[in-house]
Amino acid sequence: MFQFLKKIFSPTQLESSQKIEETDPMKKFLIVGLGNIGSEYENTRHNIGFKIVDFFAKKEELTFKTDKLGDLCTYKFKGRTFIFLKPSTYMNLSGKAVRYWMTKEKIPVENILIITDDLNLEFGTIRVKTKGSDGGHNGLKSIQALLNTTKYPRFRFGISADFGKGRQVNYVLGEWNAEEEAKLPERLEKSVELIKSFGTAGVSNTMNNFNGK
Repeated sequence: MFQFLKKIFSPTQLESSQKIEETDPMKKFLIVGLGNIGSEYENTRHNIGFKIVDFFAKKEELTFKTDKLGDLCTYKFKGRTFIFLKPSTYMNLSGKAVRYWMTKEKIPVENILIITDDLNLEFGTIRVKTKGSDGGHNGLKSIQALLNTTKYPRFRFGISADFGKGRQVNYVLGEWNAEEEAKLPERLEKSVELIKSFGTAGVSNTMNNFNGK
């Protein structure tokens, strides 16, 4: 076959074709759900990042496997590769896992999506941003410090701020109430759509189509 191609194309054309295949790999995205490992944290508000990627994996019949600094699984969709990561570093050191897998998989910062809880949004409100401060969130604080930038996409899931003075930690690390549990499935389905949109339609379209919905 190669001899046949040599008769049709010049060596320069063949080299150019081979180079395109080598330098134009399938686009990859790192989707990071933030949370704390351990059964005691499993159904807490602070672990919504884990909950969303777990829901995605179950829906698409994916299996997480333990690797360095976290559990991972891979999903291919419309020519894109989505690498899902649940850091095993605990929330305060999330940046270590994010930086390691970004580097290992050669994923640019604009192709990562950090999924996190947000006290400043009403329960179930979803909002994507391309940059911003850590807002006092320890997971985002660690990522910002290790990536040395505040310019990375994040998917904020509202958990509201329905707690009394001095009760923030207990609230964030508390479990969903019955009303929230009843509404979560629809919000998780919407989150799956958002993640797919991020990788296929781009962050701007995703912001326009999902923010506040």
